[in-house]
Amino acid sequence: MRLSYVCLAAAFVLVFSVSLAAQTSTGSQSSPQVAKPEVKKVPAAYTDPSSGKGMYMAYCASCHGADGKGMGPAEPALKMLPTNLTLLAAKDGGAFPEAHVVQVIKGDSMTAAHGNKEMPIWGPVFLQMGQHDTAQLQLRIRNLTKYLESIQQK
Repeated sequence: MRLSYVCLAAAFVLVFSVSLAAQTSTGSQSSPQVAKPEVKKVPAAYTDPSSGKGMYMAYCASCHGADGKGMGPAEPALKMLPTNLTLLAAKDGGAFPEAHVVQVIKGDSMTAAHGNKEMPIWGPVFLQMGQHDTAQLQLRIRNLTKYLESIQQK
């Protein structure tokens, strides 16, 4: 019985050594650089300001994913991982941080991703979409915020 444990341990060490040697030898060879995909920037399409989900799918899902968990199709091309938007309340002690979300969407509060070249600040975009109608801007931001609140993990 004891001999079988010794043999098993020896086999494990041998396999581990061969595996490590193989990894080391392939790591020393130069491998071709894989180009990181790029996000194609296009103008934001007009959506109905009364549909928070519609706006989310049109403007946010490409990075944050259709489910809001941060794994959208554009994620591999980004320098920073998109935030899991379903955990905003959990990260804030269980209360949805509505005022903070409004500020981030509007551009009044910067996060690491919002405001850089990767993440648009939606306030000015929404204002322009609504032909500078501040009531429409507020409607868009409120409905998008309410949608984000509705997808919070319980």
